[in-house]
Amino acid sequence: MDLIRALAIGALFGIGLYQILRRNVIRVAIGLVVLSNAINLFLLSVGAYEGLVEAYAKAVGQRSDALPQALILTAIVISMGGFAFVLALIYVLSARYRTSDNDEVTGLSH
Repeated sequence: MDLIRALAIGALFGIGLYQILRRNVIRVAIGLVVLSNAINLFLLSVGAYEGLVEAYAKAVGQRSDALPQALILTAIVISMGGFAFVLALIYVLSARYRTSDNDEVTGLSH
């Protein structure tokens, strides 16, 4: 199960990074969300209490550390605020230049 989880996190990270490197700003925004989800899954999978119990385990008599879950919840809230800001920037960019391609946008240097 750990191998499947590691492969899934690696695949999500790779997909997110690939989308961030694209020239379309909408795909960049989607890649940012996928990458942040991959990081959150990674933090959840490695956040264990003394390496014995996973953060989402339902073992009887053993408690897992709640800190990774709290950090992930905070990261989700912050990333949704950042994503709303990026969507607003994309809206303004597409309304002004009538495109979502980075190569066709000019005049941003001054």
